[in-house]
Amino acid sequence: MADRLQKIIAAAGLCSRRRAEEWITQGRVRVNGKTARLGDSADLDSDTVLVDDVPLVRESKKRYLMLNKPRGYVCTLSDEKGRPTIAELVKDCDVRVFPVGRLDLDSEGLLLLTNDGEWMQKILHPKYEVNKTYHVTVAGEVRDAAQRLSRLTQIDGEAICPAQVEVLHQGRETAELSFTIHEGKNRQIRRMCAAVGLYVKKLQRVAEHDLFLGDLPPGTWRELTEQELSLFR
Repeated sequence: MADRLQKIIAAAGLCSRRRAEEWITQGRVRVNGKTARLGDSADLDSDTVLVDDVPLVRESKKRYLMLNKPRGYVCTLSDEKGRPTIAELVKDCDVRVFPVGRLDLDSEGLLLLTNDGEWMQKILHPKYEVNKTYHVTVAGEVRDAAQRLSRLTQIDGEAICPAQVEVLHQGRETAELSFTIHEGKNRQIRRMCAAVGLYVKKLQRVAEHDLFLGDLPPGTWRELTEQELSLFR
């Protein structure tokens, strides 16, 4: 059955439908050897669809994974700088899955991956305001750090929604803080800490919505359970 190309690309887990439309406009998509145009349709059972010269295949089973991402890995399937990627950590799942959101190179913890583009799009869409919780070890002037961070409404001139910040442990010059945010702007927590004179020593995502990392070892993954998937529905 034929579908619009942007829907096919999103369903393959490559990106959102809006981004797929941009790729089509940029000439990155071809159908049966011809450059596609916005509004074109295709059927993966009878047509060959290439995105950046890589063929799309229909996935027979949707997969939903949780990975405990270690530090030093980038959240891409390939890296032009030759750095380790999360694709190396999930290659034994036997299907091509894509990260739902990002953790930067030096961050670690809970990362969702899937080949279900529509599910990914719903989680990432700002209107759903999916909360994410991080445990962050900081150094510097830690006295009243949680209060100062909670009061931030902009960073580098960019408006942000106030974060929920709590103290987990505090010493003289270091503290472990819990951050809960839903926006996920680029390096948001690191930029927030820098704005109040704090240096981030460790940043780990421990929860997303009501889904918790638990004791999953670093560098390993597992399938989400049906009960866990129902949390996002």
